Amino acid sequence: MKDHRRKSLHKGDPDVGFAPKGRSYGGDRLRASSLCKLAVVFGCLVLSVLTFSAFRLFGVSVHPVLVTPWQQSRTLNSISAAASGNAADLPAVHLHHQIPSPIALRRAVSSPDLVLLFVTLNASSLNPISSSDLLCLYFPPSSSSPNLSLRPVSSDLNQGILRCPLQPPGHLVSVGISAASSAPRPILPLQWDLLVYESLLDSADNSTIVFAKGLNLRPGRLSDPSRYDCVFGWDLSRPRFLITSAAITAAQEVIRCETPLSVLRRMANASPKLPPIMVSIRDRGGRGAHPILPSVAIAAATTAHSVLPSGSFAGISKLRQSEHRHQMCICTMLRNQARSLAEWIIYHGQIGVGQWFIYDNNSDDEIEDELSKLSEYNITRRVWPWVKSQEAGFAHCAVMARGSCDWVGFIDVDEFLFLPSPELTLDKILTNYTVKTPEIAELRTTCHTFGPSGQRTAPPEGVTTGYTCRTAAPERHKSIVRPAALSTSLVNVVHHFHLRSGLRYVNIDRSTMVVNHYKYQAWEVFKEKFYRRVATYVVDWQDEENAGSKDRAPGLGTRPVEPPDWPSRFCEVRDKGLRDRVLRIFADPSTRRLPWQRS
Repeated sequence: MKDHRRKSLHKGDPDVGFAPKGRSYGGDRLRASSLCKLAVVFGCLVLSVLTFSAFRLFGVSVHPVLVTPWQQSRTLNSISAAASGNAADLPAVHLHHQIPSPIALRRAVSSPDLVLLFVTLNASSLNPISSSDLLCLYFPPSSSSPNLSLRPVSSDLNQGILRCPLQPPGHLVSVGISAASSAPRPILPLQWDLLVYESLLDSADNSTIVFAKGLNLRPGRLSDPSRYDCVFGWDLSRPRFLITSAAITAAQEVIRCETPLSVLRRMANASPKLPPIMVSIRDRGGRGAHPILPSVAIAAATTAHSVLPSGSFAGISKLRQSEHRHQMCICTMLRNQARSLAEWIIYHGQIGVGQWFIYDNNSDDEIEDELSKLSEYNITRRVWPWVKSQEAGFAHCAVMARGSCDWVGFIDVDEFLFLPSPELTLDKILTNYTVKTPEIAELRTTCHTFGPSGQRTAPPEGVTTGYTCRTAAPERHKSIVRPAALSTSLVNVVHHFHLRSGLRYVNIDRSTMVVNHYKYQAWEVFKEKFYRRVATYVVDWQDEENAGSKDRAPGLGTRPVEPPDWPSRFCEVRDKGLRDRVLRIFADPSTRRLPWQRS
């Protein structure tokens, strides 16, 4: 009976027989149990070692990346060796969550010559952080340690933006602090040309306007909005928790949607303890397996004065408009034009402009310092880091200006409105169209293009008095529009907008008003246009793309080499009208110096 039990216990195991004499079955069982325990412990140790190795190997990213030779950008080449560091010089960086970093990295976007880092400073940090404290960190694929650190190109930390030299191909990016031993985990930057990059809540109807690249909509044309949805949520990677709203209009890079009621409530009762609401676009036509575009856009109201009403939302009211209005405002987009701002703003302030909206496209020439010297003027600077987005920026500006401006002119900082007749003023012209012809919503003004006028260096007295020779034939026009009269699609081709039904434009006679465009200045100034333009159609003049664009100089091509006859080019008509007006109004009677001349 005893042997039978043993056989039944080992049934099915041919290698197990009866226990030999002198050894009990209970002892075998105990030893087997001990061996099993040892095997389990040994297996756990092996698994721990493998897990730790895997963590070291894939701690940064588990995505396989093809590493290609590093093609440095011009931004990187322009940075001195002293600003960079090799692996031996890098500070010890810890990526562990247990060591809190005084700065958080939210997102990163790679553009043609920069990588934009969107950061949040830790408000509880004992020591304030400045851009001089920061380092751009670059991590090779599948590495938990950076192999390169560079100083930022520029920053707007008050708006959460750090601009770093372009990362090597396949590298992840993070941000470090010179005196700190911790850094946020590195991330792979999003691509600038497939991205939802801005959004705002329109105060006119509480709709949401979304700005996106990668939709490939035709320029200057309306598109079918039925294939698009706006998507709202705290985490756009979790489709089950997203709210969608159908598009109302679609054109160029602008999609307009109804804003869901729950989003309006959340914006009206915003709390710093809750994450912001992200906005993106879903393409119903399908974008492979990922119909929702990557996004860095946060749901935002139009202006600081645009406050949603609290209480009942049964019938959403319009956002409160700004109480003080200006008859004339100006919107511009620029990069590294700080030296030109004083003349441009002081002159236009004298002729009747009440507010300036400056969309700054990644300037690194101390523009904030220059604007601080013009504090008596009503200037709003908005960081607009997006490439090839002038039309979108102007659409954004038109909505932002509508609450405080009756008319808005869209001109560059090298363009000056000039009224040839001393009897006319900007106020009289705009009042005439506002009162007598309210169906006129856009004034198209002819441009006169000025050349170097014999100047070999930038004239210290400024462009309006330094350049006095222009081409005979006028170029394209620039527009002054009523922002409240624009089509809800916000379609524009930089120099004019689509208007609402029943409204129209008028061409302003050249004897009434023109735009003096100081386009072709002394070579040392003009050559800067060869690199990193903000214009819509030409990013870099040395690229062959859009070689026939009017943004280029006729006959100059794509080589940044000064032609021997450059100072005398584009000179067909001597025109001193604005020069004489400026000297009469602004020149100091004793010194003849102008208020914007540098000492």
